[in-house]
Amino acid sequence: MSFQESPRPSEEDEAFYMQCRAAYLAVFRSSLTNITSKQHLCRVLQQAGRNPSSATLNKYWTATTSKLNFDDFFEILKHEEKTEESELMRVFKKMDVNGDGYITHSELEKALITVSREKMTKEEVNAIFSLADINKDGKLHYAEVSFCRLFASTVEQCQTAALERLEADAKLKRLNFGSQSYSPPKSSVSSASSATQRVDLDTTPKKDNRSSSRPSSARSRRSSLSSSITMTSSSTKANKFPEPSGLQGWNHSFMKGCFFLEDDGSISAMQYQLHIPHTTTVYLTIQPLGLSHRPDKSSAWMTVDTALFVMSAGETKEDTNLVCFTESKDKEKYIWKGELNAGTYHLLPFTSGCRLKKRSRKSPSSKPVELVYRTDTEELDLTREFREVLSDIFEIIDLDGNGLLSLEEYNFFELRTSGEKCDKDAWAVCKENFDMRKNQLTRQGFMELNLMEATEKDGDPADMWVTLEAMGYNRMLELVEACPFQIDVYCESTQPSIQPLSMDSGPKLLNQALQKSITARTGAKALRGHDNVFIYTYKGEHRISSLITNKTNQRVTVHVNNEQSRNCCSSRGMTVFAVEVPARTKMVCQHVLPINEKQDWIYSCVETILPGM
Repeated sequence: MSFQESPRPSEEDEAFYMQCRAAYLAVFRSSLTNITSKQHLCRVLQQAGRNPSSATLNKYWTATTSKLNFDDFFEILKHEEKTEESELMRVFKKMDVNGDGYITHSELEKALITVSREKMTKEEVNAIFSLADINKDGKLHYAEVSFCRLFASTVEQCQTAALERLEADAKLKRLNFGSQSYSPPKSSVSSASSATQRVDLDTTPKKDNRSSSRPSSARSRRSSLSSSITMTSSSTKANKFPEPSGLQGWNHSFMKGCFFLEDDGSISAMQYQLHIPHTTTVYLTIQPLGLSHRPDKSSAWMTVDTALFVMSAGETKEDTNLVCFTESKDKEKYIWKGELNAGTYHLLPFTSGCRLKKRSRKSPSSKPVELVYRTDTEELDLTREFREVLSDIFEIIDLDGNGLLSLEEYNFFELRTSGEKCDKDAWAVCKENFDMRKNQLTRQGFMELNLMEATEKDGDPADMWVTLEAMGYNRMLELVEACPFQIDVYCESTQPSIQPLSMDSGPKLLNQALQKSITARTGAKALRGHDNVFIYTYKGEHRISSLITNKTNQRVTVHVNNEQSRNCCSSRGMTVFAVEVPARTKMVCQHVLPINEKQDWIYSCVETILPGM
């Protein structure tokens, strides 16, 4: 039997990762140190060559943010373009009213105090001008080499210094943090160009450097735990849960939803409330949702793994318990069958993140798709491609599948794309201007609404692209950062009802269910020499998940090595990484799926406690 190797990072990915680490270590002592303030986030972004605005910082550091880790920073850098010298030049030219290659103090003051959306004080402008006025002639000579190149070279020097520190510090060289892996370059860093030189990040085992990604001390080896599980391919597994006979005669309710990849790399989805009037046998499924206008075209998200956790809906967290979750699979459909007592339950959709991953938003080489065009009469209209995508979006947000959008369903779309809700008065205005039926927006009305917004912007697609990207589309109108799904509930002897549920504790509740699903199905194994640090490894029919429990009174850092696994992909994105587990807490370590479901796969993992730093 041949096995497919886990994919190896490209040289471009390796260089980018090294630059991220260099920037982070220019501000913090360790990659395990968290960003704990907006000011720290600004500093580390500036070290990475970005020039974050207040709006950018507020996007990543919200009112509920208390800390960000290296993984979060890594994801942020993927989406924030580096400030180039040409971009600085363009901005300065805009300020240069006279076009003479100079910016006077008054021009800079006008731009930063009166025109800029993020206004500065006069004292701040004076400080900037004093720093930038290299010749001390009262002018900023932006057209000359001086200021723009000084900015770029300072960033390079900072990154080079951090890379030199990496090379000199043996402890930093051997550690792997977050979702990424670092092994030291074979040659020392000696110039600014070394920041992008080839770095050995190969995660396949080699005889001459196999220990390079593992702690080498005897203490670490005594503190490790090794797990190996061989899984058979899905093609050899019989369907354990065929549809119950007479299922079409059962009472049925369904609801649609969507997994969305957020800017920080996390995955969000709406949650639901299920009401069962009487105790009954239940057949429960969740699966990716195929969209209407492309039945003959396979969609990338149809391979995304899904699961549904059912929890009792208690009044407090202590009253909320995991009841069951979908473990069996039939093609794209994940299934649970059993008896549920009369009552109310939370339905929590889940995907591991192994197959729904963040992608770079860099513009593709091909030209972005046009969204609007001018007709023969010079009127604006939506292109066919844009209408098809809007039709798909309508399908996704039509949660109950009745072909109409209620105000609640439309607000799901509004909150996702703009962060605001449409109130009843605004909905009444929509009713006067767009096609509606039974006080609900039709598909045609949804098209009319989007055309009106395009017309108000005179065809400028900027806001339309913001909407599309929030819904998971790229500039080629491909759905790449979202996965629509459908939940079906069949009850043999009573009519179930499902309602969308917005809960502030949603992520916490899902994490609680996920942890319980792992610990309830497998025993704990203590790491050798650490009786209070345990690893749980759940082996499902189609997924392996591991969890770390730290019962000590101090944080521990667990080094995780999947290098010996075959035909596996991890939700962490790399084969070697480390997980920091706070004192007296549990933390999901990783989820693992096969790369090729038609082949057998081997999960082989070594967890090791790292010595305290």
